[in-house]
Amino acid sequence: MSNKGKNLSQSNERKVYIRNTEQWVEVTEAQYRAYYRDIWATRKRAQGHHQCMCPRNKQWMCDGDCLVCPFHAAGDNLSLDYTVTDKDGNEKSWLDNLVDDRPDIQSTLEDRELLDVLLHKLDELDPEGRRICELVMEGRSERDCGKEMGMARNTFVYKRDKLFAVLADYLKDFI
Repeated sequence: MSNKGKNLSQSNERKVYIRNTEQWVEVTEAQYRAYYRDIWATRKRAQGHHQCMCPRNKQWMCDGDCLVCPFHAAGDNLSLDYTVTDKDGNEKSWLDNLVDDRPDIQSTLEDRELLDVLLHKLDELDPEGRRICELVMEGRSERDCGKEMGMARNTFVYKRDKLFAVLADYLKDFI
């Protein structure tokens, strides 16, 4: 009976390998599982993407730092410079298929001209019109804008709509 109890207590003692110091550290079962839980998940994920080529008898060396591991492989990660041959025999890299989202110079210049005209017109506005524009640009609600300007919400909305109609008429050549 004492041998059986001794074997059970020995099975609860685990060792953790620390690769940096190249030492084994005795830990409890709970500490062992807590230490290796993230490492096991990382290795499993890497194996799923064919990045971990660690043999079973060397898995004790794994510390979850795949980039410095001697068993790390490229797996299913490919470079944008990777070339593919199409049905016509032409080689293309994946980088060739990326869409350039940057605006062209013409639209940038048009936007700049519109902004200059709008700023010029805003400079010509009376202080109340300027304040209406500022409050709208801050994204405040109509009720808050009305309170800020000391008028009813409906009055604010009327003045805002009237101001925007004047600005739209002035900017009709650009919009």
